[in-house]
Amino acid sequence: MIPLAPPDIRSVPLAGTNLAEAAAGTGKTWTIAGLFLRIVLEQNVRVRNILVVTYTNAATQELRERIRKRLVHAAEVFRQFDAGDDHLLAHLLATSPDPALAVKRLRQAVVDF
Repeated sequence: MIPLAPPDIRSVPLAGTNLAEAAAGTGKTWTIAGLFLRIVLEQNVRVRNILVVTYTNAATQELRERIRKRLVHAAEVFRQFDAGDDHLLAHLLATSPDPALAVKRLRQAVVDF
């Protein structure tokens, strides 16, 4: 069996349902956090309107913490205009029509969390 490369989350369609299913250690949490970040920034969807489902309480807690950390980090990236080596954040920063609005959305998402 040939392993599939992870999707380029910069171009995954955000409409509808997305399923991230793979073996442990393959980047599912990173992918989910990236999609969550895009939904907040690109579609201005509030945290309470985004559903992320996983299987155990421990996995839910870890996912929750990692998504929140990703939002906090993204807000700092947009505030400083420096994504470092994070390709997704560099893309989002470069394509953002209003970085100040992005910071506002990200900060609100962190508060709503």
